[in-house]
Amino acid sequence: MRKFLVVVDDTPECLNAMRFAARRAAKTGGRVMMLTVIEPEEFQHWIGVAEVMRAEAREAAEERLSALADELHALTGVAPELQIREGKKVEEVLEQIEEDPDIGVLVLGAGEGDGPGPLVSALVSKMGAKMNVPVTVVPGAMTEERIDEVA
Repeated sequence: MRKFLVVVDDTPECLNAMRFAARRAAKTGGRVMMLTVIEPEEFQHWIGVAEVMRAEAREAAEERLSALADELHALTGVAPELQIREGKKVEEVLEQIEEDPDIGVLVLGAGEGDGPGPLVSALVSKMGAKMNVPVTVVPGAMTEERIDEVA
């Protein structure tokens, strides 16, 4: 069964990507995997402080994923698979795709600003040759109604 992989972060565009992925999964009999990547802090003075920060980041990621998964399930009836990884976002997304052969599509949300956003830019233009699944980019300006129509 094909999975639609969505990268969940704090950007508003990830909500569009989630909605699109959930609607497509519901219509095609697929599943959704919601991935959050916890990126390491750049500079850490104390190991103990770093561990506390890491645990807090993981807890916050679990809470956000759980809340969004509940919303997605209520909206579409699709119960998503939740995944948390630690590392650099682009590298972890690529590794998740490599490790899970059921992932058939990566769904990303583009911002409404001047460019598509750093994750879309990195994964599509810079790392596109390393991808082994198609990428769907959901424009940030799309309304929920339009997403539902095209999905």
